[in-house]
Amino acid sequence: MPLTDTAIRNAKPGAKPAKMFDERGLFLLVTPAGGKWWRLRYKFAGKEKLLSLGVYPDVGLKEARTRRDAARKLLADDIDPGEHRKATKATKVERAANSFEVVAREWYGKFAPNWAEHHGDRILRRFERDIFPWIGGRPIAEIKAPELLAVVRRIEDRGAIETAHRALANCGQVFRYAIATGRAERDIAADLRGALRLAPLIFVRPGELRNAVWSDIDLDAAEWRYHVTKTDSEHIVPRATQAVAILRELQALTGSGEYVFPGARTNGRPMSDNAILAAMRRMGIAKEEMSGHGFRAMARTILDEVLQVRPDLIEHQLAHAVKDPNGRAYHRTAHLPERKKMMQQWADYLDKLKAGADVIPLHGSAA
Repeated sequence: MPLTDTAIRNAKPGAKPAKMFDERGLFLLVTPAGGKWWRLRYKFAGKEKLLSLGVYPDVGLKEARTRRDAARKLLADDIDPGEHRKATKATKVERAANSFEVVAREWYGKFAPNWAEHHGDRILRRFERDIFPWIGGRPIAEIKAPELLAVVRRIEDRGAIETAHRALANCGQVFRYAIATGRAERDIAADLRGALRLAPLIFVRPGELRNAVWSDIDLDAAEWRYHVTKTDSEHIVPRATQAVAILRELQALTGSGEYVFPGARTNGRPMSDNAILAAMRRMGIAKEEMSGHGFRAMARTILDEVLQVRPDLIEHQLAHAVKDPNGRAYHRTAHLPERKKMMQQWADYLDKLKAGADVIPLHGSAA
């Protein structure tokens, strides 16, 4: 006969443990000391086993039956509920051992002896004050880019822009250490950095960069060939040596998947529309200064006005509709050698600017 709450409350301890049976293997074990323990008797692989389901009154009759039914569902799927519980507990222990804080402190302990004492102290204080309270307890392999960006923005919001940049750099070091020690698959900060390093070099539309797939990229030929949805045409992007180098770095991180820049939540989709913009804002680049699409306008203006590149070559590379003197659209391979030369010239120009070369002021709205 099934148990009732009244019968359970009125059960008194005896000289020996007593069992009060419910249904489908569930029973309450009443100990001489007065304890009341829920147990489930079940068979798996021909052997009789017991599973603890909690202590009364913390676990009432209704909850005990719910836990029993969950265990029996596992049995129906040919899963031993006892072993399943052990595996779940082991997973939780492993997750805790591989939390961001644990890995970060391990990284710190390994490298701090090689640093000046004040330098190491600053890094540790930065983690303890700005990073650990928010993501320290999260398994490092499960942390996504939006989470990390949210943490960095908290630092930015108090006006500590430089600290925010340093914190992100330190987090990247921890992620790379986690990769090296087999506890993470990729540095989520590196994905965003790679996008921002490529965008100025190739000046494609932000959506085209975001949706780039490895199968369209030939690193040996230094070309990216894909279909431009906006113009319904095929396009070729010659890659400068600098762009190829960046892609080879990224290939080690995301090359096993479809997308060059996979999403934060799943490798089966590209990163979100706002990922590039979010990274730029995190770096302190205001929306009035630059947008993802702005790299295209910048390249078009400088290639024309400063580097004196033929306008038709620039338009070809921007994947704009360009017609020959007879009004026919040029083929995607038109002027490809000249465009390759132009893309290398552009990348070299950007390198010179980065190294501190004189910047020529531009005039007009395009500047």
